[in-house]
Amino acid sequence: MSASARAQQVSSHLSPRINMVEAWQQVPLAPPDSIFKLTTAYKADPFPQKVNVGVGAYRDDHNKPWILPVVKKVTAILLNDPTLDHEYLPITGLPEFISAAAKLILGSDSPALSEARVASVQTISGTGANHLGALFLSRYYPWNGQPVVRLSNPTWANHYAIFKNVGIAPNDYPYYHPVTIGLDYDGFLGALRDAVPRSVFLLHACAHNPTGVDPTEEQWAAIADVMLEKGHYAFFDCAYQGFASGDLDRDAFAVRYFVGRKVPLLVCQSFAKNAGLYGERVGALHVISSTTEEATRVRSQLSVLQRSEISNPPSHGARLVSLILNNPDLFEEWKRDIKTMAHRIISIRQELYDLLTQELKTPGNWDHIINQIGMFSFTGINPTQSQALVDKAHIYLTANGRISMAGLNSKNIRYFAENLDKAVRGTL
Repeated sequence: MSASARAQQVSSHLSPRINMVEAWQQVPLAPPDSIFKLTTAYKADPFPQKVNVGVGAYRDDHNKPWILPVVKKVTAILLNDPTLDHEYLPITGLPEFISAAAKLILGSDSPALSEARVASVQTISGTGANHLGALFLSRYYPWNGQPVVRLSNPTWANHYAIFKNVGIAPNDYPYYHPVTIGLDYDGFLGALRDAVPRSVFLLHACAHNPTGVDPTEEQWAAIADVMLEKGHYAFFDCAYQGFASGDLDRDAFAVRYFVGRKVPLLVCQSFAKNAGLYGERVGALHVISSTTEEATRVRSQLSVLQRSEISNPPSHGARLVSLILNNPDLFEEWKRDIKTMAHRIISIRQELYDLLTQELKTPGNWDHIINQIGMFSFTGINPTQSQALVDKAHIYLTANGRISMAGLNSKNIRYFAENLDKAVRGTL
C-alpha cells in the first residue's frame, strides 16, 4: 500500500477536520465593559454640556488628566540618566521599588518587615496584584471545602472575573445599606460570624469602590476580632492610599492594624490613582507570612507563577515610583500632590452637598455625599433615574447611581446638581 493510501485510510477513522471558518463559530459575543462603553458614548456625544462621571480617573478643574508635578520632575530625571537601559527586571520586580512600596503600605516600622515575614512582588498595577494573589490562593490556600472568596455587595466589578478566572467562586457578603446609604455593619459582621472557618474575605483598605463607604477605626477593630476568632483570611485591595483622605498613613490604617493584630492577610497595592500612573500599570502584591522561612517559600512560588504569566514586570513606572518613594524631597512633594487631588474631591463633595441641600432643596437626605470618602460616591438614585440623566441630560454614570466625584468641577457641578435634582423629583 502506498504512503498516500495509508494516510487516507488513517484519516477516514478520525473526526472530520475543522476549518478556520468553523473553528470559532461557537464563540459568543461578549458584552462591552460597562465603564468603557460609557466613556465611548460620552466621547461620541456632541452635546456641549455633557458630563462624564462614570470613569474612575482623576480630572483637574478643567476636566483634563493631571500629570502630577513630581511625576513630571522624576520623568525628566529618568530621561536624562545615561546609565538606564531596557534590560529585563527580575521576575519579582525592581528591588528598590518593591521594598519601598511595602514600607509605604505596611509602615516603615512594621514588625512584619523587620521580621522579614513579607513576600512582595511587583505586579501589573492593582488588577495584576489581585490576579496574582487570587492565583496563588487557588493553588496553595488550605480551603475549607470548595474555593470561595467573599466579596462585598457591591464591589469593583472586575473582582468577580478575576477570581472566576482562577477557579475561585465569588460569593457576596452584605456591605452597603441602601436605606441609610451607608455601611451595613451588622450584616457585614453577621456574614463574618456565619462563614465557615478560614474563609477568604476581600476587603477594600480605604475608599471603597464603588460606594465610598468605609468602616470606622472602631468597626475595623471589631471586624478584626471576628476574623481572628474564625480564622478568616483578609484579601486587602488597596487602590487609593493617600488619594482617599490626602493622608497616606491614615488610608493605610486598616491594613496596618490587621498586620499588628496578626490577622492572616495579603495586600494588593496600586499606584494608578495616587501617582496618576494609570497607563504605566505600577503595582505590588504583599503576602504577610508567619515566619521568615514561610515568606521565602511563598516568594518562590509567586515568582514561578509570575514567570509563567508575564515573565518580568515593566520597568519605567516602577523606576518613577521608586525614585519618589526613596528620595525624601520627592516624597514630600508627592504627598503635596496627593493632597491637591484628595482635597479637590473633598471640596467638590461639599459644594455638591451645599447645592442639593441649601439651594435646590432636593428631596431626601444627602449627608452621604460628604460622609463618603474617595473618588466614588453612591448617590442613592435608582436605575431609572440614572438612565434619565444619561438619556436626557447627557450625564454619563453607571446604572447603580455611582458617580466619580473627579468628573465634577467648577464649570459643570451646577448643571449636574440641577439635573440630579430633576431626576429625583421625576421632572427630567
